[in-house]
Amino acid sequence: MVAQAGGARYSVSGSAAPGFEKVQQTFVENFEQRGELGAACAVYHRGKKVVDLWGGVRDAATGEPWQEDTMAIVYSTTKGMAGVAMALAESRGLFDYEERVSTYWPEFAQNGKESVTVRQLLSHQAGLFALDEPTTAELVADLDRLAVVLARQRPAWEPGERQAYHGITLGFYENELLRRVDPQHRTIGGFFQEEIAGPLGEDFYIRLPTSIPDERLAPMVRPSALAMISVLFTIPFAFAIATMNPRSNIRRCLQGSELPDTEANGRVYARELEIPAGGGVGTARALAHIYGEFATGGKKLGLRGETLKRLMAPPVSPARGFRDECFKLESRLALGFMRPGPDHRFAHPGSFGAPGTGGSFAFADPHNQLGFGYVPNRMVMRVVDLRAEALRQAAYESIGVRDPYGTD
Repeated sequence: MVAQAGGARYSVSGSAAPGFEKVQQTFVENFEQRGELGAACAVYHRGKKVVDLWGGVRDAATGEPWQEDTMAIVYSTTKGMAGVAMALAESRGLFDYEERVSTYWPEFAQNGKESVTVRQLLSHQAGLFALDEPTTAELVADLDRLAVVLARQRPAWEPGERQAYHGITLGFYENELLRRVDPQHRTIGGFFQEEIAGPLGEDFYIRLPTSIPDERLAPMVRPSALAMISVLFTIPFAFAIATMNPRSNIRRCLQGSELPDTEANGRVYARELEIPAGGGVGTARALAHIYGEFATGGKKLGLRGETLKRLMAPPVSPARGFRDECFKLESRLALGFMRPGPDHRFAHPGSFGAPGTGGSFAFADPHNQLGFGYVPNRMVMRVVDLRAEALRQAAYESIGVRDPYGTD
């Protein structure tokens, strides 16, 4: 397949099963109409891979094409992979979502965090969205020192009172909690690799190993300064104002998100640096397969039905509701995932997933037994990325669902 955009020709490869041609058509249209550079999209339905597409340019500097095994950083879409790791750990009885964090991590019980539950922590309701200490690569690499910093952090307000997007800190807290309860004391990246990605034979890394060559990685292409300015006119006013203030909650909660790029030491992405809330690297195929496994019950991974029911249950609101103190808008966050809601009707209410800065998006829809993954390398800064949205809609149309959040 060949897509034509702005005088350039883009090769598109892969396949779509009968009935899913609309997704393939939309993938091509992303290059022709929505400024796509390089990308991949995959869909699993009822446990089977029905869409596996890739195309365009992997490296804008060299013009090398996106290959079947090309991987890219997905930023906060990583949160969903960390979330499935935590869910599998909960399913194996390593912790209870309703238990206090300090039950498993005694040092956590200081500076007003004594009663914080695992559910509150994983649902961005603990008031721990930023750290008082600078988030450096040295701190992130020293897990014992990082644990001390995390444990002594004082919440911004009474835990359980408000929701505030734990943009980077969420992954650090998940990591330390898992290290405490896992009999092997693995990091979340190690647990994910050995218990999820490895058994399913998929390429996704929460901690990118040194052995992965740059030739398999797609460098990200960031928006121009003019494009960034224009973004301010496409997002809610309060959010736009907050992004311009270096002391705002949204800016503070993202401190450390730059490390996978700035600590790369001449390589495309940093290696052996674990940032579970924003540093994951992998394929769209891996995201769709992993979510597709959860969407069909997770039997290959040993997921208990009770855990899946907890993931699908309506999210529990903090005392002041779902208006996020970082985003300045309504957003439903629960147990490490973004959930659909009246404000973002991306899937059936029982679905769970995560979007990432720049456009990546992936989720599981157990009601429709659907796993979806999309990974681009041209970053577009929008609340809802039009490329991912078009592909998501095409996937649902292919299974005969017009409004997944509604009744059909």
